[in-house]
Amino acid sequence: MTPESLTSRLHDIEEFDPVSIWPLATGWWLVIASTVVLIVLVIALRRWQPNWQRYLPRYGWSRDAARELTELREQIGHADVKVLTDQFSELLRRIAIARCGRDHCAGLHGERWLSWLSAHDPNGFDWRERGRVLLELPYAPPDAAQRPPELNDLIDAALTWTLYPRACRSHAEATDGI
Repeated sequence: MTPESLTSRLHDIEEFDPVSIWPLATGWWLVIASTVVLIVLVIALRRWQPNWQRYLPRYGWSRDAARELTELREQIGHADVKVLTDQFSELLRRIAIARCGRDHCAGLHGERWLSWLSAHDPNGFDWRERGRVLLELPYAPPDAAQRPPELNDLIDAALTWTLYPRACRSHAEATDGI
């Protein structure tokens, strides 16, 4: 074979067709469809959630405290009232420490604790009078613990206080009434 016959048998290199972006492959259609479904689902869930949950912060101590207060309220008819009052009192102390700081309220007890709560409640709830159950029920005889209606009111007041956006007042301003 001659070199001319060999070169005559060679052909030009054919290029591949350019890759097109449209129509998309099936995987991309699945990604787009799942993203649209997820967005619609999130919008629908945000629209149908209870109104009070919209005003809660998404994370943090106040959201956790509000959830715990709601759980306590749901247990009122089913659990022992003395145990619920103890749990509520402990949770109320944790809320006060988180809101105003350990130095302001951790050492308070009895009447001073109720006075401090009344002084720092943004809605003016009267903890001195209506919060007496927190002081008396832990020391009451076992048969004296009935379902006090005050516990619902106290939980509602604590929930409102937890969700209130303003921080604690200054120490000098708050201790005027104590």
